Amino acid sequence: MGFYFNGVSSKEMGIKAHLVSWNTVPTLRGNTGAVPGKSGVIDFGAEYGERYIDIYCNVYPKANFAALTKVLDGVADWLDPTAGVKQLILDDVPGRFFWARLSDTVDTEKLVRYSGAFNLRFMCPDPYAYSTENEIFSLAESESIVRQYGNAVSAPIYTIEGYIPSEAASSITISTNGNELTISGPLNRNQRLVIDSDLLTATVTDEEGYTTGNGLSHLQSLAFPSLLPKTNVIEIATAGKAELTSLTIDARSRWK
Repeated sequence: MGFYFNGVSSKEMGIKAHLVSWNTVPTLRGNTGAVPGKSGVIDFGAEYGERYIDIYCNVYPKANFAALTKVLDGVADWLDPTAGVKQLILDDVPGRFFWARLSDTVDTEKLVRYSGAFNLRFMCPDPYAYSTENEIFSLAESESIVRQYGNAVSAPIYTIEGYIPSEAASSITISTNGNELTISGPLNRNQRLVIDSDLLTATVTDEEGYTTGNGLSHLQSLAFPSLLPKTNVIEIATAGKAELTSLTIDARSRWK
């Protein structure tokens, strides 16, 4: 087993690695409250917290300690946690990646023949594993789409192309599994409205993808869409003089 971090493999860095443990279910944040005079607590549900992944590593024997130190210096630079989270892909879990960084200090045990061993603990502030293969859907009218990857509800990106004049009677309504999002104008034919359900933002871009304005004012509500595992029903309706050219959905499929 090995792993890739920020596009570089553990083998390239001269280390042998294997997965020690990972959270089958991420850390949970329980929401409870006590009531005076009543036994137990009231359960307000739970939310996912961070995920931890532990990897045990060996450095192959070197000619001398200086050569071993050179490898470890390279690993320290490669995994620098101050650079923020990067993509982590585990050979044992193909088809998925995590956003991760080191969470603990790394102590190397010096072994015989100038080899070494150490543990890496990665922390994933976003606990989900994301598909390495993007699922992109392009629609021009109502239809059902089927996610092939993941077992968790995902926060997609919707990109709307079309025309919506500024008049109040004109709008485009997109319903995702019954959750309606109505978009008002003005939106020109050379513009795109990009709705990001993960960041809870909407932006207006030009044809080349450059941001030209804030798109939240185009949304009549903040009912950001989400996609279920497997089948999702997407319904599109226009009102007034509005026209929809295309709706592109980046599913951002993910696992719990």
